[in-house]
Amino acid sequence: MKITDIRTHLLSVPFADPPKTGFLSLGDIDLLVVEVETASGVVGTGHLHPLAGGLRTLEMCINEMLKPLLMGEDIREVEALWQKMWKATFIQGRMGITVMAMSALDIALWDAVGRAAGKPLWQLWDGRPDPIPTYGSGCFRGLGHDGMIEKAQRFVAQGFPAIKMQVAHLFTADEDVANVRDMRAALGDGIEIMVDVNQGWTADEAIAVGRRLDDYRLGWLEEPVMADDFEGYDRIASVLRTPIATGENHFTHHDLKPFFASGKIPILQPDIMRGGYTELRVIAGHAHRAGLKIAPHMFPELSSHLNASIANPSWLEYMGWYDHLWVEPLLPVNGTMTPPDRPGHGMDFKPELFRDHPYRD
Repeated sequence: MKITDIRTHLLSVPFADPPKTGFLSLGDIDLLVVEVETASGVVGTGHLHPLAGGLRTLEMCINEMLKPLLMGEDIREVEALWQKMWKATFIQGRMGITVMAMSALDIALWDAVGRAAGKPLWQLWDGRPDPIPTYGSGCFRGLGHDGMIEKAQRFVAQGFPAIKMQVAHLFTADEDVANVRDMRAALGDGIEIMVDVNQGWTADEAIAVGRRLDDYRLGWLEEPVMADDFEGYDRIASVLRTPIATGENHFTHHDLKPFFASGKIPILQPDIMRGGYTELRVIAGHAHRAGLKIAPHMFPELSSHLNASIANPSWLEYMGWYDHLWVEPLLPVNGTMTPPDRPGHGMDFKPELFRDHPYRD
């Protein structure tokens, strides 16, 4: 169980369908992949897809700051190793690059633990492999009014009971309201609609536009303001009827403490890149005690194990970004995803990716 090697790889793999987010230009899936190997030959894998660069910085953080802390340690002590990395990076860390680098290693460590035990993570964590409700995400604002609706209709035709569309950044308030209105008219009342702002409004804008969107019976309004505007979130949630969701840009449970305390944000969306499995399980526990649900941000292949083993799961988010990367992709069936029954997190990258798609700066 002792760690004998930690290896990193940087990849740039073309998207099968490049997303048109409207504020990021994404042509390739830029990945940092980390492998943790034990003396017995077990290899666990973790990865990051940080969207906006920084892969070489993250790789340097792993190799310079974190790898020396883990070499020779026992993979079964994952939570203790998290704390060791957390305390050792006190000066440089607490969020950002160090936590992302720690998260990749944490995912790989848990994967190695599961593979060594011959059990999937959901089973290791006393969960159940039940189908998990999943929404179709990727009705990007860059597709425009008609394109967002067409993408949503394709999701519905595939059996998804819910979709997520985007507002702000490219649109005026009147255009945003019209887009949501027309999406509701196109899909009818039986489909859940989530709306993502991607931190695109001020609190005053969110309240003004959000009041107009309340009539369209939305599942949630996501990230209406910047992640650190806790006062703004409190104001917005106190006024709107639509539930507010956030959390993808918060790092660890420490960053989410204001939401646990207020209880006003009913759905938290922690990102596995900003805490790894260890912290997401801690976040889920705090959220459960506060009466909040967990709908992890992206990475459904990995997050399925979390939702299958916590007391307060909500939705998984599916965009299909990574389906073409896996030896055995985890695909939705009638709007649900079932966690893999393979040991660890059960996801292996196609070997040819490492040969054919080196990282391009």
